[in-house]
Amino acid sequence: MGEFTTLMARDGHKFQAYLSAPPGNPRGAVMIGQEIFGVNGHIRAVVDGYAANGYVAIAPSFFDRIRGGIQLGYSADELQEGVGYMMQITRENIVTDLSAALAVVRHAGRVAAVGYCWGGYVAFVAACDLPIACAVSYYGGPITRNLEQLPSRPVMYHWGERDSHIPLAEVEKVQAAHPAGIHHFYPAGHGFNCTERTDFDAPSAKLSLERTLEFLHKHVG
Repeated sequence: MGEFTTLMARDGHKFQAYLSAPPGNPRGAVMIGQEIFGVNGHIRAVVDGYAANGYVAIAPSFFDRIRGGIQLGYSADELQEGVGYMMQITRENIVTDLSAALAVVRHAGRVAAVGYCWGGYVAFVAACDLPIACAVSYYGGPITRNLEQLPSRPVMYHWGERDSHIPLAEVEKVQAAHPAGIHHFYPAGHGFNCTERTDFDAPSAKLSLERTLEFLHKHVG
């Protein structure tokens, strides 16, 4: 099990990050991009899961720039609350806070970014702007509106074919803009990896994790 630790970004902002270490020597490190619900119980479980697979894993609390300790559930009202927080976080904020997290975990070796929902966009940004080994984006909707800069690192994308938040026509824009990316599609909706969401799909979550770990083994260790 991991624990929260305090980080400081280069602009002086102090924020929390959930950090979890592997049981033995690390294969490398993974930075986890949160959903719009904060670094809640689900995201902490994801971090612990990557640690169990051999990686030093960390999830920065991006929303600490607005208010500390934001951890939301998945109701309609909490969804809208999370969207409001997300809209206040700039790309510069993302890069600044990820850079602080990267400095904490880079001792473990090569570093990847893996993100879910809005965090899928965070992982995409990391692959564009930071010296990481690779990135994995799960249903990162904002990517479709931010294709003016493309990743310089290998990226794997996971998309839900039944995702009501990200139409397949929008995903096709990402494929066309970034043909070097690896795009996987699943018979599932948005948030299919999250056990606490109504669209959780166990077979898709299992297969996407297997593909993600294989990708990490190739590019991180």
